[in-house]
Formats: sequence, C-alpha cells, structure tokens
Amino acid sequence: MAAAAALWVWGRLRPGARGAASRGRACSSSGARARAASAAAQELQSSGRERFVLEHAAPFSAFLMDSFGRQHNYLRISLTEKCNLRCQYCMPEEGVQLTPKSELLTAQEIITLARLFVKEGVDKIRLTGGEPLIRPDVVDIVGELYKLEGLKTIAVTTNGINLTRLLPRLKEAGLNAINISLDTLVPAKFEFIVRRKGFHKVMEGIHKATELGYHPVKVNCVVMRGFNEDEVLDFVDFTKDLPLDVRFIEYMPFDGNKWNFKKMVSYKEMLDTIKQRWPELEKLPCETSSTAKSYKVPHFQGQISFITSMSEHFCGSCNRLRITADGNLKVCLFGNSEVSLRDHLRSGASEEELIQIIGAAVGRKKKQHAESALMSFPLCQDALQSSPNSKQWGHTFSHWLTLRASLPKQNGKASMKNKFTGQFFLPGSHPEKQWHLATGILQTQLRGYCVFQKDPSSTFDTKCLDASVGQVPVDCQSKEACSGSEFHTRDSGSCTKVPCASDSLTHTDEEGRATMVDVGGKPDSRRSAVAGAVVLLGEKAFRMVRQNQVKKGDVLAVAQIAGIQGAKLTSQLIPLCHNIPLYHVEVDLSLDEARHAVVIRSSCHTWGRTGVEMEALTAASLAALTVYDMCKAVTHDIVIQEVKLISKTGGQRGDFSRV
Repeated sequence: MAAAAALWVWGRLRPGARGAASRGRACSSSGARARAASAAAQELQSSGRERFVLEHAAPFSAFLMDSFGRQHNYLRISLTEKCNLRCQYCMPEEGVQLTPKSELLTAQEIITLARLFVKEGVDKIRLTGGEPLIRPDVVDIVGELYKLEGLKTIAVTTNGINLTRLLPRLKEAGLNAINISLDTLVPAKFEFIVRRKGFHKVMEGIHKATELGYHPVKVNCVVMRGFNEDEVLDFVDFTKDLPLDVRFIEYMPFDGNKWNFKKMVSYKEMLDTIKQRWPELEKLPCETSSTAKSYKVPHFQGQISFITSMSEHFCGSCNRLRITADGNLKVCLFGNSEVSLRDHLRSGASEEELIQIIGAAVGRKKKQHAESALMSFPLCQDALQSSPNSKQWGHTFSHWLTLRASLPKQNGKASMKNKFTGQFFLPGSHPEKQWHLATGILQTQLRGYCVFQKDPSSTFDTKCLDASVGQVPVDCQSKEACSGSEFHTRDSGSCTKVPCASDSLTHTDEEGRATMVDVGGKPDSRRSAVAGAVVLLGEKAFRMVRQNQVKKGDVLAVAQIAGIQGAKLTSQLIPLCHNIPLYHVEVDLSLDEARHAVVIRSSCHTWGRTGVEMEALTAASLAALTVYDMCKAVTHDIVIQEVKLISKTGGQRGDFSRV
C-alpha cells in the first residue's frame, strides 16, 4: 500500500520536486518504475519526507475537471484512421475515406499534446486507432511518451495482427498495458466477422503478451446477439489457464453502423448465463473510476469483466478524454462536439492558450451521453435489461437514433441548427422545447407509428440491415403527415402505403446485394402459416420410434420441442428474416404406417406487419432434422422430403392454400 501511495504521489509532484523526492527515472524498464516507487515509499516513511511531498504535490488541474467535478486523468490518442481488418460492425468492406496525411497529427504533435495533458494531471494514455500498430513510428511514440514524468500507464488497444512482431520492441520502449480485440474463438467466424484471415496471429499475440509478463492481458469482446453470445462461456473458460481479463463489452448502437438495440446483450443476461455454469463466480473489488465490473472463477488464472456502457452507464465517474487522429479533442465518445487542437497547435497557440481551449471543452462536457439519457426512460431500461423486451422494442430505439440526423425535416417544418450546441430547434420555439421535439418523435413511435425518411445528406449506410419491424399492435390516437417523411398508423385516415406485388426478388437491392425488406409501410394484420415435412425412416427405425425404443429418447417429443424452439429463433437462423413476436406455435408429429414415415405439421400465428411463413417452415424443418439426428444411429437411409408451405393467411398478397 505504501508503494502504491508513493507511486500516486510521484505522479502528482511538480517537476522540480520530483528530483528531490527520488533519484528520477534513469532506466527504461517497468521494473525501474517499481524500484523507484519502492524507494519513494521508503523516503516517505522517513522523518519529514511526507510533509515535503505534500507541500510540493500539485493539485489536480482545474482545466481537466468538468462542471460535475469529474477529474479527467485518462487520455486516449488515436494514432491512425487506418485498419488492416474490415470488421462488419465497424466499416464497409471497401474501407472508408481517409483523412489526408497532412491533416493527421505528426509524432511530434502527439508528444507535444501528450506532454501538455500529463502536466495538467493525466497519468494514463492509451493509444488507439484504427489499428495503432500499423503506424510505422508507433514504437518511437511509445518511447517518447515513456519519458514524460508523471505518466504512469502507457497502454495500447490493438486487433493483435501485428502484436507478436512488435511487442518485444514496444515493451522495451515502455508499453505496460495491452488490450486485444477478439470477438470470437472460432477461426471461421473470425474471418467472417473481420473479412480477413488472421485468427491465429491474434492468438499468437495473446500468448506472446503473457510470455512477456503482461498480467493481465485484457481481451475485449463485443457481445452481439445472434453473432457471438453463444461463445460467452467459451471466453470465460479461456481464462482458466491464462492470466487474461476477458472484458465483455455491451454492444453500443452508434449512429450509422449496421446494428441496433436488438443486437445488444446486457451484462446481467451474460452474468446469469455464466453463473449457471460457474455458480461459484466471485465479484472482485474495483476502483471508483473503473468502467468494468470484474468477476473471477475460483482457481482460474484470469478473470472476466463487463463493460456496461449501455445497461448501466458509467458517465458519472467518466475520467476519459479522446484525441482523434486528425487532432480533434472529444470529451465524450458519444458526443458530436469536437475541438481541433491540431489547428490551434499549427497556428502557433501558446501552451497557456491550449490549456484554456482544453479547459473550455472539458467544462462543456455533459452529465451523460445521449444514449444513456435515453436509458432514463423506464421503457428503455426494461427493453435493454430484458431479452424479450429488447427484441420487441429494439427497432424503436434504432429509429430514434437514426432520426436524430433528420430532425430538420420532421413535422413538415424547417428546423434550424444551433451553431453552438449542435442541436435542432423549430423557428419561433424556445430552446428548452428542443428535447420535446426529439422525445415527441420517440413517443410517437411508441404509440404505434413507424417513421422513415431517406435523407440524402445523412451518412447512415443505406445498405444496413433495417430493423424496421412493426411488432406491437398499439392503438394510435393521432395522425400526422409531412413532406419528405412517411408516417404510418393503423387509423383509417393514415397515409399507409402498401407495396404492390413484385415479380422480382424482394430481398435484393438495385445492385443485387442482399437487403432486408422494409415492412414499415405495411398495415398490421392477423397472420398465420402452416407448413409440413415428411421423414421417411425405413421399417426398422420406424418400429423403434413407434415403440419408443430409440436410445436417445422420445423422438417425437424431442422433435416437437425442437420445432417450437426453431420457430422462435428463425430470425437468428435466416439472416434476412424479421424478428417478430409469435403468439402461438404448434408442432404436431404423427406416424404414417404405410410409408414408415413421421409426418410433421407446424403452425405459427402473430399480429404484425410481416408473415410467419418462414417461422412455420423453420419449425417443420428443425423437427425433421431432429428426427433424423435421433434415428441416424439406427440407419442413415433416412429421407427428409415434402418440406413445404401448406397455407398462409394475412398480408397484402392475400391468402394461400396448397391444393
């Protein structure tokens, strides 16, 4: 404890006092820091030294303290916008338009700004990207940062592709903390997610880091429903024999990417899953400013953590600032407000002027980011912390986020933008009504509207899989229409537009790429579908099923449950299917003596804007596959046939019945 206290005081001493407090930083290894801290602790214990240190310790800079009393001692610096991967949830396959090199911060500018922040109280710097390890001078930058007195931690967040090659040099330069991004432990899924090879390089990097003494090595895993939530237990098991801190990060639905709240898995849901496997899971203590809730399975070398950025935001203790690769200061990751430190630096601003600019930006930092403000609504909290509600209402939040970019055209009025706050307001209205404009649209959606608008100026990727699934039949009391937008309600006076039947494929766009059908303009109606399948077993297997003699158990009962479960998971199995609530699912299996077959019939029912044919077909198919799986030990001469839609009702194309 004394050594830790001394190390903290060491970072708070004025430059002139540090030399008197100890012998300084004469060597370039992390061990030297520990020895310096130990020496400082011994001096503190000596007569009169503690008073000396307290008298010369610099108070935390007022310029890095916001109006809510949060002290910002953690700086994240992006070294580049480039990345050698193309993660599907991060950027398009062809990459993004890059800022010209001349507009990016040089190594010297990075060090200049870092020195300024450290002088004012920052004691931890994390290097990010893009992918920071593809910057050629990254080792030199780490070495220069290590020379800054008062800086305790130099960390890097990397995808791990180049880590094995660079880590020995980075460690020698002074790097003492590593975060490695890894969202799956399945090589094939890794290549699918990042659109590149490299899984084994990442794993080599993780093992190299542990070999070089980085304890713990933090592994960042963004958990997304339908993508990798099934690997949570595998990641926990990954910590059994390695000193890792696997950090499960709640997916954050940034504007403009291809996901939405339905993809978010809350930490409580993950924690419940883990505790079912390891009920002895222990909660670990954490620092006040920590973003992680940490746990450990007894006797495992490593631990796990949860970054609850959405379900339980940590804005109240946020101590982070960010500098982008082109030199803009961001005081909040979610905020749009940026201040160009690069421009002021290149225009010859003095150190004092830069500090004033930084202090003004920090002083304007809001209490919490917009998405966590949205979480203050009880409905939103329920939706995020309850899996069924998350699936049911997720599209509403996604639309609200998208609409923030198109507020100027809502309600048929030309909104104006406040140049200082960046917020929209209606001409003639009071500024305090701005929030009501946004929440009014949200409330409108919750009453049963679905609002869609294609804004040519928006940066939202129009190729995204749209989450616009009308799911909840709610009575609507108001009707509105506006130019440039379409408001769809269940009222008779609404401007509902129903697309006509199409002779072309509905799940491809004009360029032939897969796309999700927009059902926002369809009316709610009662919909049902019936599907069927037949499994030809052969005489022996059929006899064993009829007599319930199959070793794996009751074939018909298990297949029935599998079919029902399959219907409920259709949207996760069939990529472009909408996630809709099913009011009733029924799967019946009967034996056909003449054909030695199991005849399957499934039916699904809902009230909504899209049909349930796929749900019924999935139920029949999964039931048939389960019959095959349970009987294949008896014979492989099993044939699944006649998987088909038998009938369906509801929808603009009318009813269907197979004769």
